[in-house]
Amino acid sequence: MVHPTKRRSRLTRGLALLSVFALASIQSRLVASGPGEPITPKVVIIAYFEIGNDTGDRAGELQPWVEREHLDRVIAVPGVFNHVRTNGDGSIIALKVGPLSINPAVNIVALGNSPLFDLRQSYWLLQGIAGATPVHGTIGSAVWTDFVVDGDAVREIDARELPPGWDTGFYPLMGNHPYPTPRVQPGGPEDARTWTEAAFHISERHDVVRLNPALTDWAFRLTRGIALPDTEAMKHQRASYAGFAAAQRPPCVTIGGNLSTERFWIGARMDEWANRWMAYMTETRSVLVTTSQNDIGSLVAIESLRQAGKADPNRVLLLRTTSNFDRPPPGANLADFLESEKHGSYTAFDVAIEALYQVGSPVVHRLLEPDKVQEK
Repeated sequence: MVHPTKRRSRLTRGLALLSVFALASIQSRLVASGPGEPITPKVVIIAYFEIGNDTGDRAGELQPWVEREHLDRVIAVPGVFNHVRTNGDGSIIALKVGPLSINPAVNIVALGNSPLFDLRQSYWLLQGIAGATPVHGTIGSAVWTDFVVDGDAVREIDARELPPGWDTGFYPLMGNHPYPTPRVQPGGPEDARTWTEAAFHISERHDVVRLNPALTDWAFRLTRGIALPDTEAMKHQRASYAGFAAAQRPPCVTIGGNLSTERFWIGARMDEWANRWMAYMTETRSVLVTTSQNDIGSLVAIESLRQAGKADPNRVLLLRTTSNFDRPPPGANLADFLESEKHGSYTAFDVAIEALYQVGSPVVHRLLEPDKVQEK
């Protein structure tokens, strides 16, 4: 018998997904109306949250782009929860699509199917702040993402009921214990070793995504020399992570993996699981650096648009800047850490917001001149 709560949860998610595909079906039959041709942006900038307004107050992930790139024109798009911003010539559009993962999926599918836009040749910059594992990262850094893993696509046993020998209650959807070997059939479509060398790839169950490695490496090489800001508060917090060499380093531009979950988790044991899960799901092709809530939904939506002939996932970049650690320092009390590190007041919150534009804008400006994009 299915528990009523689980039945309602499945029904809610099912209805949400149904609305996405129903909207896509309706909009795909629409013909652009009104004067002029669809806007054909060279770059689409995706933000996941904002604080208050798009302009004139404390900045979230969208505001620096709106103000500094003069995205003054506001466009209402049917099916998109928030308005779209664009500049004078329509070469850049930007919008907020969060929070969580289902909201980005709904908004991006609606955007891509709108007759107001032609996104077939557009580059995408997905960008937002994130948590950092002290195992491989530090606060204030900018991370170009190579792999995204869905950390919710799991089976789960309550930690208080773990079978003997289990060190985690999370295990694969197709397994019956943690980390079964082999993870996938060698040589099959899920085997990362068989993926095309220089292209976007999404697994059959949409739980592992590798972004175009050539484009990601190009963006990293373009920005790796940028000096990122640091503060005394950040230095003090980094110093408390004794035994974590990566956490104690100053901020930098790097490449790494992102774990995407609807759950906002925190703590040493969850961090240990997340690091192992990233390595397991990518067959050690990536290491965990950042944690977030949104990106698997965004990337699955763009893959849906690809199948409809309306977007190119090979033109997608994902930039995450780290505002906080995903676990407290060794010996620290978790409750005290939660009290001091809150959304909007993370130790590196404002630095991470600024780094999104500081690192992302040189890439966007180069993408506005496609002849200067060298992915190899």
